[in-house]
Amino acid sequence: MAAILEKAAEALNLKDPQEVLYIDETAGSDDAVGTEAAPLLTPLKALQISQAAKLMIRKSPSDENGFQEITSTAFKRAKKRFDEATRKAQKAAQAAAAATTAAQDEARRIEEAKAIQVVEDKSLPEAKRIKIRQGVANRGTRVKVSGWVHRLRSQKNRIFVVLRDGTGYLQAVISAPFANSWTALTLTLESTITVYGTITELPEGKTAPDGHELAVDYFEVIGLAPGGDEAITNVVSKDSEDQPALLDKRHLVIRGETASAMLRIRAAVLRAFRKAFDDEGLCEVTPPALVQTQVEGGSTLFKLDYYGQEAYLTQSSQLYLETALASVGDCYCIQESFRAEKSHTRRHLSEYTHVEAELAFISFGDLLNHIEEMICSVIDTLLDDPTTAALIHSLNPSFSRPQRPFMRMPYKDAITWLNEHNILTDPDAENPNGRPHVFGDDIAEAAERKMTDIIARPVFLTGFPREIKAFYMLPTASDPRVTDSVDLLIPGVGEVVGGSMRLNTLDGMLEGYKREGIDPAPYYWFTDQRKYGTASSGGYGLGLERFLAWVGDRWTVRETTLYPRFAGRCTP
Repeated sequence: MAAILEKAAEALNLKDPQEVLYIDETAGSDDAVGTEAAPLLTPLKALQISQAAKLMIRKSPSDENGFQEITSTAFKRAKKRFDEATRKAQKAAQAAAAATTAAQDEARRIEEAKAIQVVEDKSLPEAKRIKIRQGVANRGTRVKVSGWVHRLRSQKNRIFVVLRDGTGYLQAVISAPFANSWTALTLTLESTITVYGTITELPEGKTAPDGHELAVDYFEVIGLAPGGDEAITNVVSKDSEDQPALLDKRHLVIRGETASAMLRIRAAVLRAFRKAFDDEGLCEVTPPALVQTQVEGGSTLFKLDYYGQEAYLTQSSQLYLETALASVGDCYCIQESFRAEKSHTRRHLSEYTHVEAELAFISFGDLLNHIEEMICSVIDTLLDDPTTAALIHSLNPSFSRPQRPFMRMPYKDAITWLNEHNILTDPDAENPNGRPHVFGDDIAEAAERKMTDIIARPVFLTGFPREIKAFYMLPTASDPRVTDSVDLLIPGVGEVVGGSMRLNTLDGMLEGYKREGIDPAPYYWFTDQRKYGTASSGGYGLGLERFLAWVGDRWTVRETTLYPRFAGRCTP
């Protein structure tokens, strides 16, 4: 302590006391010596020079009274400042000494850590390479597992690593002496490593993924990820509200548990749809993505130059599926569709996965029953699989099988329902506050979603007016104003499925082209379906990302796809 105080005194420039020190509060200088000819500026500096000296002070050289002995009040004020400065200097000296000691200890620790070599014991049994998902089946066997460091926690002489390889998570425990090695101490999140050791079940009361952990007897670093400012926790923060930045770093975001779970659920949903279609006897086909016809209107087409010809990215594979009916029977496809909509709503994408199907020789009632069966069959498959069910409930704990049968509501009844519940149209120039709905309105997304959320169950909205639907939809026999069309609305999401019965006469199809101002020439191959053996057919398209937003309780469909594409976003 004496040494610390001595250093503090030196820092404060303490000198041998002088008999008298002079202070001029205007013309003095704290760099002066404190004589009458060279006075100091402040009493604090005088006390730093000597606490025993007599202090003489004046306001300025023009002060008529000249130098006077400092008053007791002014001296106490200066002494208080002096004591505070002394304490600060002492603390600074102590901190500097502690920092020096810590630096010395750290340097010694680093040297000791670098001296510890991480070497495999060749007398141990040869390790069996496994994936994390195979851990339970390989308990008690010496294994080696490679993956990314997902979590990292250090204790005295032990380091707990949660490893991730895409098939699951594994807790690995590195113990001394390896835990004290430089290689272990410098491990960072997202580094890739291979751990060797034996997996054992944890005792009751302790928790880890799959209820076990791997006791590491050797490990090697494959790729060390950066730390510091470039550490992944600084580059990607789960609490960040900067959505554009998170989308720019989407390649890192998908490493997180939520995004990873969503991608695995997506894969399970695709498998479940294919299984459901297969169970129903539908044949999968793969229509082209480059087309020269429209399905949902020209305003949402992505145009491109196709060897000098105008072509588009497909809006829907429906027309091609219809041609396959006479070849393979009822059929489906799961492919990307593209809509050039400059929409930034939470349920729109410019590129999305489209699950589409067409069925021949059916009625409108058959179509509705088929859609309901498909949705419920897929949900059953998902929830009957323990792994997938666990992933779903990790994101959406309350998710359950939908209530059957789905509610069926004609469009005209929906108009009445919206008005009874005072749900207005979207504002426009003529109606800045919105207005009551009337027959013929294309019910907006917000109103549609409000209605569905209040009803709180899946709803088949049927019988839309011909004017707001596509040219190929079949008019309802009992009311030609409307079509045999349907949207499946899901609470929290809105429209997930859109479908209809198809026009099945040549004259009807030609009239549809004319009504919409479409040149029938490019559609010759589609028109021929009504010439060479027409049939009563119907089909539908399901937006996979919207379906996933429902299952995974995601606010926006952008979270349900690997790299979302929407207006203004085409990276990474």
